[in-house]
Amino acid sequence: MSLLQRNSDFLFLYDATQCNPNGDPDQENKPRMDYDTDTNLVTDTRVKRYIRDYLKATGHAIFVDGEDGAKVSPASKLQAVVGRLVVDAAEMDSMFAEKPELRAQLQQLIDAEKAPDKVFKKLQSKENRTLSLYLLAQLVKLQFVDIRLFGSAFAVEGFNRAYTGPVQLNWGYSLNRVKLVDSSTIASTMNDDNGTFGKDYRVHYSLLAFNGSINRYAAQTSGLTDEDVALFRQALWDSIPALPTRSKLNQYPKLYVEVVYKDGVANGQLGDLRGYVQTTAKTDDEKAVRRLDDLTVDLSALARAIAENDAVDYAIVRTGAGLTFDNPKPRA
Repeated sequence: MSLLQRNSDFLFLYDATQCNPNGDPDQENKPRMDYDTDTNLVTDTRVKRYIRDYLKATGHAIFVDGEDGAKVSPASKLQAVVGRLVVDAAEMDSMFAEKPELRAQLQQLIDAEKAPDKVFKKLQSKENRTLSLYLLAQLVKLQFVDIRLFGSAFAVEGFNRAYTGPVQLNWGYSLNRVKLVDSSTIASTMNDDNGTFGKDYRVHYSLLAFNGSINRYAAQTSGLTDEDVALFRQALWDSIPALPTRSKLNQYPKLYVEVVYKDGVANGQLGDLRGYVQTTAKTDDEKAVRRLDDLTVDLSALARAIAENDAVDYAIVRTGAGLTFDNPKPRA
């Protein structure tokens, strides 16, 4: 596997129909909205959670996750991970293949302390800082693809280190004006006729757009590889419709365009890619849009920008039902 060598920017669109793309806990869990412009908002954290859940479901180890079905702090998560490692000699041999002297140092701690929790405590001491930071770096490099992608600030005693995520994306916003479905009270009946009541808030239709970047320089630190980026593209596309919850059904990917720059070219050559997408409602009332067919989506400005910019090497394009986009610079 090779470390990522090129910078790129990407545009991602997905739509949401009669669901709640991202509830706002400060507003009774209503869909996040910019009420000044009637646009629906979705945080980058929500999208990263989709991706992490998908990666976990498909057998990939992730760090930002619970333990045994329970939420835990980063310190407790890291302690559990290290605890499993120190009882697996074969895994440690593989992880420390390039640093046998640190492998020997760790083995001395294991022999002296016996219990994994005591070994972790020793790793937090100043005299073992070189060992603990190398161990953390190897865990990120070999196990936790979510940290390689999105980074993390490890504020754990003895393991204090920040990883800037090579993959970053903005909050998403809808390309159409959005109207909320009139809220209704829902009831969940339990045993003995007991029940709970709450409001069910949804959007009628929202075409959501995200702008993001993938940075080769941050990849040098986190260990992000070309294979990781290919996995990210797949996870981003597949994870949106894969979350089997009542409030998140009816969300489908529509467009992914990644602009890959020539060697040595920095991110951001085209700016925010969402600025090249123009949408027009076919309905008399802009807030009466209920499906993708009620919008005209014009991608011609994006195609021209990609084709005419000499800093762009090639583009990667994937489209969903209802949208077409001819790749102006396919990979050679």
